[in-house]
Amino acid sequence: MRILVTGGSGLVGKYLQKILPDAFYISTKDGDLTDIKFVRWMISSYTPDVVIHLAAKVGGIKDNIAKPVDYFEDNILMNTNILKVSHEYKVKHFIGILSTCIYPDVVENYPMKEEDMFLGPPTPTNFSYGYAKRCLAVQIDAYNKQYGTKYNYLIPCNLYGEFDNFENENKMHFITALLHKIKNAKDNKIELLGTGKPLRQFMYAGDFADIIKLVVDNNITESFNVAPDFNYSIKEMAELAIKAINPELKINFSNPELDGQYRKDVDNSKMKNLLSNFKFTSLEEGILRTYYNE
Repeated sequence: MRILVTGGSGLVGKYLQKILPDAFYISTKDGDLTDIKFVRWMISSYTPDVVIHLAAKVGGIKDNIAKPVDYFEDNILMNTNILKVSHEYKVKHFIGILSTCIYPDVVENYPMKEEDMFLGPPTPTNFSYGYAKRCLAVQIDAYNKQYGTKYNYLIPCNLYGEFDNFENENKMHFITALLHKIKNAKDNKIELLGTGKPLRQFMYAGDFADIIKLVVDNNITESFNVAPDFNYSIKEMAELAIKAINPELKINFSNPELDGQYRKDVDNSKMKNLLSNFKFTSLEEGILRTYYNE
């Protein structure tokens, strides 16, 4: 089975390289996925049976607010090109990787189920990115309906891990940014944006790579949320990390308007039915792995 992974040098891609060493990994240095000519060359050259589409333009709240056009257009073009050409070249299994940012800013009932996706617009702080990712779900479902393909998508919660971007503050996920601040703390204090009240599910990215492999190995074609059961506030996660690494540090919160979405935890019951024996890495263990191995 020939597997092609876009976004192969990113956070999840690097974990996949460990467990799917024979797959083909494409990154930005190889070409531009917003260019359909390159995408056609890529698919025709590698002739994959499976495409795992990890590639995306991602960034922090500030960058999303400042560049909404970039986050919408780049992701729409990448998603459309790779999906369209995969179908043209009769790729058997396409797996699109989305994000819980696709879900509505606020719903009546939590955690959110897969069918809650269209109950409202995504959160304003990353509206363009969230909508672009939601559009990929619509595209995949449309291909399945019109052409009878068995393509699917996975919707992971927030991710972190030692392969995250520790150099560019605009590209860091929250846990990564937190650990970066702990490592570089001065005067025994760190400053975090917002109030610390929003709730988040965070998953060790190595766990998500393991789940993608299980989806491929078992030819799972259903689409589903991927998240552990735990759902901590930003403040609780920061306190947990500080307790594990440097208990002397104090936290100062600023810019409460940058809290982002208050809550976006997702229901993982469908995942549990499909992968009943899967065990997630605890947040404490994942934080320690990330901090000491980055």
